[in-house]
Amino acid sequence: MSLFDKTSQALQTSLAMRQLRHNVTSSNVANAETPGYHAQKVDFEDALARAVDLDGLRGMSANHGDHFSVGGKSARVRPDIYDNPQAEVNPDGNTVDLEKEMSTLAENAILYKAALQLINKKMAALKYAASEGR
Repeated sequence: MSLFDKTSQALQTSLAMRQLRHNVTSSNVANAETPGYHAQKVDFEDALARAVDLDGLRGMSANHGDHFSVGGKSARVRPDIYDNPQAEVNPDGNTVDLEKEMSTLAENAILYKAALQLINKKMAALKYAASEGR
């Protein structure tokens, strides 16, 4: 029996992926004035769903290096990071839309804090159960 359930594992993975999204978006903002820079985008929701086995695919196995592991603690999530195909190209070849990037940073920060609060509540419940929940 595991001390941490699927929800805890999903929240932990979500935090890691939100950190990655923050890093990629921050890099876009930092390069907003760099000629020829192409804005990057991170999509991890599908990978996260596979990692926590939300689709009930526990019977599947990853038998190739590019496949996702499914279910269990060992699930590895590798999100897709690619050039943003919806970005408009500026005259200098740069594709960063500073307003969209700042909006993405703000949204990501809110979702990161929400996941962190959920983890804190789960840990508080475990602490209560271990110490006072008789």
